[in-house]
Amino acid sequence: MLSTREKGYQRKQMKLEKPMTWKPCIFFLFLLCIFIMSFFSGVIERFDKQQILKMNQLKSSSKSTMTTIRKDRGIWTVDSIGRLGNQMGEYATLYALAKQNNHQAYILPEMHEYLAPIFKITLPVLHSKINTNIQWKHYELHDWMSNEYYNIPGDYVKLTGTPCSWTFYHHIKEDILREFTFHDFLKDEANRYLEGIKGSRENVTFIAVHVRRGDYVHVMRDEWKGVIADKAYIDKAMSYFRNKYQEPVFVVTSNGMEWCKENIDASKEDVFFSGDGNESNPAKDFAILAHCNHTIMTIGTFGYWAGYLVGGETVYLSNFTLPESPFLKEFKYEAAFLPEWHGIPADLSPLLNSIKP
Repeated sequence: MLSTREKGYQRKQMKLEKPMTWKPCIFFLFLLCIFIMSFFSGVIERFDKQQILKMNQLKSSSKSTMTTIRKDRGIWTVDSIGRLGNQMGEYATLYALAKQNNHQAYILPEMHEYLAPIFKITLPVLHSKINTNIQWKHYELHDWMSNEYYNIPGDYVKLTGTPCSWTFYHHIKEDILREFTFHDFLKDEANRYLEGIKGSRENVTFIAVHVRRGDYVHVMRDEWKGVIADKAYIDKAMSYFRNKYQEPVFVVTSNGMEWCKENIDASKEDVFFSGDGNESNPAKDFAILAHCNHTIMTIGTFGYWAGYLVGGETVYLSNFTLPESPFLKEFKYEAAFLPEWHGIPADLSPLLNSIKP
């Protein structure tokens, strides 16, 4: 039994100890509240960030989709006219203008049949039935880039004409060169031919020579008041490279091979005549020219494209028409030949003498 004094002492101790037991509890609850508030604050922050990210992704996806839809809208194509050089010019111009105007380019089956056996082209082919069923907007081009071509209206546009000017596509040159990549079998055949004529030369430089004759012999003189390359021009162009390179080798292709064999000086044993001169295999001739180091061209798109694809020095015939020639209404020298190419003026005296009264 506790005495009255002891019971009183015990009650005092209980009163003193009781408040002390709640202090840790209150402190624990305080920490718990802080933890819960921090946890939910972090969750809300992460949720907000995720929502913002999702919104940005949706906006980006929407913009991307709109761009894709706009770029693929409609159909642009170009007439398939002429032979290899013309076809290449039309293809490159279509590729560049369709890209510039944000439309999908297609080529006609005729152009595909001409170019696809030679190059690894990528533009899709327009089915002939689609071509006949579409109400085309025909848009005629002249032979150089103009400001109005940056904004050509229409979703179904068929470009017309025979454009072949670097001013249309030189700003995307790498794209054009990639489109006109030769199939491997043509590349291998051309390199084998060049290796075969190299002989024992150790510092060989291959010069592609294309001499355009055929119908141009009469057309330039009778219709365009102009001339084509003569013997003097070929001699000057070859001398330019003979004086510049130690062991040049000239590879000649032409649609007038007999004239070439009679007028081109091959006495130095550095000239090789390739092909039969009848253009029976233009792909083979063109592949050989394009795998040389430099180019001598006369007139015409075949030689122009050889020079453009080779990418070395190109010598060309300049000023080959009279000032009053109707040819100059659809042809500009500065738009036809790159500024860095080397022009040799044509001799117009035979033409001037023929029209004297």
